[in-house]
Amino acid sequence: MANTKKTTVFFCSGCGYESAKWMGQCPMCKEWNTFVEEPVGSIKSGSKGTKGASSDNAPSKLSEVELTQDDRISTGIAEFDRVLGGGIVPGSLILVGGDPGIGKSTLLLQVCRNLTGKGHNVLYVSGEESLKQIKMRAVRLGEFTDLLSIFCETDLSAISEVIRKRTPEAVVIDSIQTMYTDTVSSAPGSVSQVREATSVLMQIAKSMNIAIFIVGHVTKEGMVAGPRVLEHMVDSVLYFEGDRYASYRILRGVKNRFGSTNEIGVFEMRSEGLTEVLNPSEYMLSGRDEDSAGSVVVCAMEGSRPVLLEIQALVANTSFGFPKRQATGADINRVNLLLAVLEKKLGIKTSECDAYVNVAGGLRMMEPAIDLGIVLAIVSSYKNRPLPGDLIVFGEVGLGGEVRSVNNPAQRIMEAKKLGFSTCMMPQSTLKTLGKAESDGIKLTGVSSLSEVLSIFR
Repeated sequence: MANTKKTTVFFCSGCGYESAKWMGQCPMCKEWNTFVEEPVGSIKSGSKGTKGASSDNAPSKLSEVELTQDDRISTGIAEFDRVLGGGIVPGSLILVGGDPGIGKSTLLLQVCRNLTGKGHNVLYVSGEESLKQIKMRAVRLGEFTDLLSIFCETDLSAISEVIRKRTPEAVVIDSIQTMYTDTVSSAPGSVSQVREATSVLMQIAKSMNIAIFIVGHVTKEGMVAGPRVLEHMVDSVLYFEGDRYASYRILRGVKNRFGSTNEIGVFEMRSEGLTEVLNPSEYMLSGRDEDSAGSVVVCAMEGSRPVLLEIQALVANTSFGFPKRQATGADINRVNLLLAVLEKKLGIKTSECDAYVNVAGGLRMMEPAIDLGIVLAIVSSYKNRPLPGDLIVFGEVGLGGEVRSVNNPAQRIMEAKKLGFSTCMMPQSTLKTLGKAESDGIKLTGVSSLSEVLSIFR
């Protein structure tokens, strides 16, 4: 008879590192006071292998694996497919995180509606809402077919049994923090429960070739609650961002084994659900005042998509001895660096002024190509002189005041043409690489230093 013993171990709540004793600092993620003690359930010392392992499973040669064009399943939502890399890959495990009330369940229920409308069997498992609550949301979103099944359960063994009997093509788990398995004696939502539940779902997804979406809660820092090992186990990690009191939502991929992690999807929350924003540039520039000082339009790249954004700056004399710096949507350290370059290289006394920089529209942009736009917006507000309304800029600014080249200039110019901009300021080194086709219909101005950039104010 196999010996059975119960044991408890310590887990790091930040990264999932396991230790036999409590430690003040995690040796893996270097965080302090993150270890929690949790029972790990019953461990049978006489176990001879993983239960359910297929005995006829054998390695395959890479040359024998065939890929077809229909390997991906389209969700019917172009923005969602863009972030996934072209659609859902059967057998993938996808984690969707976001703030409470941001629209994670609404988005996934819309995906379920589109998949069932195309003839795919889908199972929606909810551990937080009742059947009536899900029905109320479904009525608001539109018509659903009978191919969608709803299952309200938190016991993972019961959920696994239903999945194996019904064999759906896609499953939604809402949410992973409410699921529990009997093999772990700790409470649902704990480090060990989340890790074990994700492991079970991963085995189901890979063995049965079922795409499984997992909804994950986030912490106050904006990270998915539970151990970081959860993000390492899944195939894709998607974050649904935005202000819950605003209408826009942004779906961003931070991990994707089947596509790029630089793509974003833009949605607008309406009474009938989430609607795709097919032209984010036009959406982000709506309501812009072209005659306002401290405002300029820049073109940034999110993956393969160019997005036009309005950079706003407000520079005012400080009332205190220490000037205030604040940035929304941009890196505050980068803004401080650009302010120092302006003062050192051009003699603009920004150290005597408060400076505020804002990326209008709610996007957070970290690309260095917006440096030139931030500089122009700050100088425009400092001199109280508005920039031309048909001007668009992009370029990276170095510590020496030079304007450095950026990638994908042709795509940025084409996006500017679509929205009617007639003048584009860019790095001189980038201008040399462009052909005649890109310059048709728009005036291209190349600059190599900030002194040339500021000639626009003379």
